[in-house]
Amino acid sequence: MKERMNINKAEPGIYRAMAASDDQVGSFELDAKLKELIRIRVSQINGCGYCIDYHTKDALKAGETMQRLFAVSAWWETPFFTEEERAVLKLAEQVTNISGGGVTDDVYNNALTLLGEKKLAQAIFVMVTINSWNRIAISVHMVADLD
Repeated sequence: MKERMNINKAEPGIYRAMAASDDQVGSFELDAKLKELIRIRVSQINGCGYCIDYHTKDALKAGETMQRLFAVSAWWETPFFTEEERAVLKLAEQVTNISGGGVTDDVYNNALTLLGEKKLAQAIFVMVTINSWNRIAISVHMVADLD
């Protein structure tokens, strides 16, 4: 795959806006590993190889295990994730696939019960931000570096 455009060079304001969103996400009290699980799962759904590569590396740096990273694409079929993580991953899937019927009351209310309103709001913003990054990266064919 060849990069179509370096969007940061074409319009640096886009990266500044997205960086501001990332800075806000960085200030959230959500666990760093949970933020990365959200980013990875959303990126898997959207098919963003660049973001999957980037965020799995960040997850490892945050202390995530390889076993859980290998299983996140089928999290519901494993015992590796906490009740809170499972609720957030389910919500992330519905937010990412929003055109498929929105977010159900059951999924929303379960996440609200487990996270509380503030952390739920933060989790939703992580989902929205990574969905935006995925759409940018996929549109311009951002290419991950080979290690």
